[in-house]
Order: sequence, then structure tokens, then C-alpha cells
Amino acid sequence: MGTQIIWFMVSYQLPKLPYGYDELEPFIDTETMKIHHKKHHQAYVDGLNKSLEQVGSASHPQYISSILSDLKSIPESGRSAINFFGGGFENHRLFWETMIPNADGKPEGKLEDSIDVYFDNFENFKKVFSEKAITIQGSGWCWLVFNQTYNKIEIITTPNQDSPLDSSKNSFVRIGCLGTCILSKVSKQKT
Repeated sequence: MGTQIIWFMVSYQLPKLPYGYDELEPFIDTETMKIHHKKHHQAYVDGLNKSLEQVGSASHPQYISSILSDLKSIPESGRSAINFFGGGFENHRLFWETMIPNADGKPEGKLEDSIDVYFDNFENFKKVFSEKAITIQGSGWCWLVFNQTYNKIEIITTPNQDSPLDSSKNSFVRIGCLGTCILSKVSKQKT
């Protein structure tokens, strides 16, 4: 009798924030944080779990970052949904983890050295990054990534919830450009 391997499906949960909803003020207000974490990110969690269940747990033995870097491992019928919901889950998880309350925001070590090599200095990097981020139409992300092919850092954008992981790029910095951030600010100004 042969050995049978049984995969158990991972059930994703909304990650706990490493800080309070109000701790990123004045840069991101409390209401925007709550909407993006409790509603938007939760919707990606729910959608990812449902999408994985629909394709069957046997096709999901790895963490979502591994799946996003090799979407061909997922049946074609579920690829689009897993890319969207899995990307939304992972992009937001990384987004929360990279923000730090009361930080000076300046990188150190190898990242600082690479920014100086490819962007001259941190101030110029911020300018180039911001210029690239505002070109996103609708929803999307702006990323500082390490391009493994060329062994260098670069700034890229991805639409919607697409991840840079599917292009052999590891992210360091990311900005989510989402209409809800703007809507939250506009609704506060009207009241």
C-alpha cells in the first residue's frame, strides 16, 4: 500500500496590527485605518479563504506568497480570484508591517546604500517614488523592489491587488493607492 499525502488547507485570519489604529496620526487617520483593516483587509481574507476552498486544499500546500510567485500552481479556474484576494491579503499584511509609529522614516544599512546608488539620496528617492505612485489610476500599489534578475532595487507599480512576487521581485517599501483613503478624508471635510 502506497503512502498518501494529505494537505490541510490553511485558513487565513485577519492579522492583528502591531500598533493602535490611532498611532499613525497625522499621516493616516484612525477612521481610514479602521476601514482598511477591519473591512477591506477582512474582505480579502474572506475572499482568499473562499477561493482556496473552491480550488481544493490539495492545490494549496504553501503560504500565499509562494502561491503568488507561482500562480500556475493553482488551477486556471481559480487563478484570477486567488491573485486578487491573495494579493490583497498579502499586500495589506506587508503594508501594515512596514509602517512604524514615531519612526524617522529614513532607511539604514544596505537599503540606504542602495537608495544612494540608484537614486542619489533619500530625498530624491522619495520624490521619484511619489511621482511614480501618483501615476496609478484607480487602485494599485507602488513598490520599491529588489530585482533579482538585475541584482538592483527599482520602483514599480502594480494594478489592483497584483503582487510583485510573480515577477521575481522582493518588496521593501510599498504604498497602496486606494480610493477609500481619499473618500475618508473628503467625508471628514464635508462634516
